Amino acid sequence: MRLHWRRIRAVVIKELREYRHNGAIIAAMTIIPVVFVIQPLVALLVTPHTAARSLTRDDLLLYLLAVPALVPATLASYSVVGERQQGTLEPVLTTPIRQDEFLLGKALAAFAPSVIISYVVFAVFVALVELFAHPGVASAVVRAPELIAQLIFTPLLAAWSIWVGIGISARTNDVRTAQQLATLASLPAIAVTSLIAYKVIPANTRVALGFGIALLVLDRLGWRITSATFNRERLITGTQ
Repeated sequence: MRLHWRRIRAVVIKELREYRHNGAIIAAMTIIPVVFVIQPLVALLVTPHTAARSLTRDDLLLYLLAVPALVPATLASYSVVGERQQGTLEPVLTTPIRQDEFLLGKALAAFAPSVIISYVVFAVFVALVELFAHPGVASAVVRAPELIAQLIFTPLLAAWSIWVGIGISARTNDVRTAQQLATLASLPAIAVTSLIAYKVIPANTRVALGFGIALLVLDRLGWRITSATFNRERLITGTQ
């Protein structure tokens, strides 16, 4: 059946409006990037120029891929259970909107700010290193392959985290529980990117290609599984 983008857009607008007025979500969108940025940023800023060459052994910028893995999970975990706690889930689901349109609207509402935040945080991080790090540090850390990896893998990681978060949100009755479970579900992706960043897993074209294909497959499966297991009647009645 054909998707009606007007209804999807209405869900996106409604969701973004709720994000803007939800202090907990705004706090999470602010705190999570800071937590993952502050330690590597401080480490790079205090690194003397004599130690700059040693930084080329690691791909520290890949560590920042944790941001697009965690921020979307936090937003998406609110998507369904948040509606339930506000008492707006049943009215929404009893409208003519199809479940695919509902899920896609929720996913897009989480996807856009998550990707924007991830890119902005990365840009600010790089700018601070370029401006305030000792000579030679920035050139040792900021390299073309890492920049390309951030550009490509950020939306792929965000999409996977969003489908996981929505799936969890649809099966829990508490926002905090949903956020905790979604965060735990994001840890394997963070572990992989961190291991690549610190050369435990070699950072080469074959690994990047395999990781990208795996994320594409997971994103597709996440959409299909979430849509297939989304039980409209159960959500309306509130049964488990």
